[in-house]
Amino acid sequence: MFHPSKHLAAAGPHHHTDIVTQTANGKTAILAQGLTLSLGSAAEATSILKGIDLSVPQGQVVALLGPSGSGKSSLMAVLSGLERASGGQLNVGGADFMGLSEDGLALARRGRIGVVLQAFHLLPTMSALDNVMTALELAGIPDAEARAQEELEAVGLGHRLHHYPSQLSGGEQQRVAIARALAPRPALLFADEPTGNLDTATGEAIIELILARRAETGATLLIITHDEALARRAQRILRIADGRIASDIVQ
Repeated sequence: MFHPSKHLAAAGPHHHTDIVTQTANGKTAILAQGLTLSLGSAAEATSILKGIDLSVPQGQVVALLGPSGSGKSSLMAVLSGLERASGGQLNVGGADFMGLSEDGLALARRGRIGVVLQAFHLLPTMSALDNVMTALELAGIPDAEARAQEELEAVGLGHRLHHYPSQLSGGEQQRVAIARALAPRPALLFADEPTGNLDTATGEAIIELILARRAETGATLLIITHDEALARRAQRILRIADGRIASDIVQ
């Protein structure tokens, strides 16, 4: 399964090609073929992903929908480079994720992939501003402080720049996490149950914010969820069941 400290029935090939050609720019953000993921020793390996074929065009909003244990978070971890697949092929943003070393993967992710998690994972000893600045500095982006302040203002936290996570509500902490993920202007954004720790009203506000910020940046967005209503907000719904894509619907 994916580790936060590391930051962060399949549709047929003809169906994928049709989706790609429907986009204005024709560029593919993610191309996976026969992806598998097994965990544990060879003698007692547990099969998590069982042959995933997937093509996601640049700029698309995709919901990965499925019950707990279906493999959707594991799929996100593999697609975002936080977990290495056991087999198959995976190209993300033009990079061969199966052929890269761990250092190569880290470089491929840096500044290009943003991840928003259910548990926020903010650094508790840093202010909101410093949490966002750190992500920018790691990505080698100049003027990190100005960019971080701009991102926090964009998510409505311009008045909370110097507050620590313990001084922020759950919704405010998730807003900081969104600012941190989007500050480097990633081409790919993953959100894994981003409202799971929030009340309904706050969760709805956070989803609106994620969708609005994604629209502004033009990023490809994959939202992992078990919420049918949230999934319907996406342009495409992938239903995951028992480590496979059970259905693939473009809305």
